[in-house]
Amino acid sequence: MTTTDTIADTIAAQLPAQNPEGKLTGRVAFVTGGTRGIGAAISQSLARQGAAIAAGYAGNVTRAEAFAEEFRFTHADDGVKVTLHRGNVGSGDDCRRAVAEVIEQHGRLDILVNNAGITIDKTVAKMTDDDWNKVLSVNLSGAFYLSQAALAHMLERGTGRIINVSSVIGETGNIGQANYAASKSGLFGLTKTLAREALFQLARSGKLSDHSIGVTVNTVTPGFVATEMLQGVPDKILEKIKAQIPMGRLAQPEEIARVVHFLAADAAGYITGQVWGVNGGLDM
Repeated sequence: MTTTDTIADTIAAQLPAQNPEGKLTGRVAFVTGGTRGIGAAISQSLARQGAAIAAGYAGNVTRAEAFAEEFRFTHADDGVKVTLHRGNVGSGDDCRRAVAEVIEQHGRLDILVNNAGITIDKTVAKMTDDDWNKVLSVNLSGAFYLSQAALAHMLERGTGRIINVSSVIGETGNIGQANYAASKSGLFGLTKTLAREALFQLARSGKLSDHSIGVTVNTVTPGFVATEMLQGVPDKILEKIKAQIPMGRLAQPEEIARVVHFLAADAAGYITGQVWGVNGGLDM
């Protein structure tokens, strides 16, 4: 056995053991926009790893309740819990209330996935102040409000995961999406700053050690994903989009969700402040 092997074995022995039933058994995840599209796939993926799900939604009660009913049917045998939380992500008060509500109903909050987002597409010349502010308030300010509230709870406990869902458009820009691109690229700076501050606060409170699961903050940047957001796009435009993607196809929501549940696991505790592209090679 080499010295390197000995060091590796020592480090492995110090790392927290994974839950035998599932990587996230006993954890609680709050997924905003968690009842449809990528958010629903993330909720299901985290649940398959054992996490209880608090799914946030904006206003479609019928759709949210249908998601919850299907979720309970799917997870009837494993007993994974789901709750629904309605609110306006663009409102700081709503965000703080929702986080408090999740903690009250589940007793804890381990994973926050800032997935909720909107688009109001117009060229810069035609974009109004309201068009700009609405998208920024939901896509960027909402992630800040929710992270701020969740981080206080996570730092007190010494463990937690925050995962922001950005977009490849935040990396490349796109005609007619100045507000969306700005909001999604803003998540990169927010992620890195929150990641640094989280570790600074944990170290200052003596909650960092060789055995720490820690509090991490990361971002996932999906490319074009086969969700209902693209259903209204004409076939000719979709073909042009796919032609730009080296992989030659759209992503499936589950492919984004897998990266999220990987980053949420205890074993991903040495990954923080990072941006994970899941875009079929569109930006590389």
